Amino acid sequence: MKKYISLIYILGFIFFFQSCASQNTGDSKTTDSLINSQEFTFHAERANPTNYDVINIMNSMPNSTSTRILQLNGNYTVELRKNKLEVTLPYFGRLFNPTYGNTSSNSYRFTSKDYTVNKSQNKKGNWIVRVKPNDVNNVDEIIIEVYKNGKAFTSVRSNDRQPISYDGFVSKNEPEPAP
Repeated sequence: MKKYISLIYILGFIFFFQSCASQNTGDSKTTDSLINSQEFTFHAERANPTNYDVINIMNSMPNSTSTRILQLNGNYTVELRKNKLEVTLPYFGRLFNPTYGNTSSNSYRFTSKDYTVNKSQNKKGNWIVRVKPNDVNNVDEIIIEVYKNGKAFTSVRSNDRQPISYDGFVSKNEPEPAP
């Protein structure tokens, strides 16, 4: 009986420190100022496709899991500026109107100069930023939910493909290079 009690204490101790280590200590004031300025960059760390066919195919590959495949390297972003929206995100899922000659158009890679931004804050203090590009044919809306600690969840709703979402974080924009 004493072995079980000590085992329970050890497991509780491990879970306590694991939960403390996984917390991100971002500053909520910095996050609020980024969202209010409407100039920030979302960095995607993980892709979450909604199509189970894609997930099943990734799980069927030998010696890998879909969770490892969908970890992104951080070079995929949604950059929001006062005069421009630049999106570079991968796409995993079913396209209803694929382009066969130009495979780069099968992912989300575009720059928009005509877009609207609506932002609101919910009861928990999380920001919801809705970006609607008007000069891009296949993207209907990009919804970015930003938590107090700077973590973010982005979903992209499109006209010609199934929806996809991304987990990541927001940061301040890097200065644009001089022309």
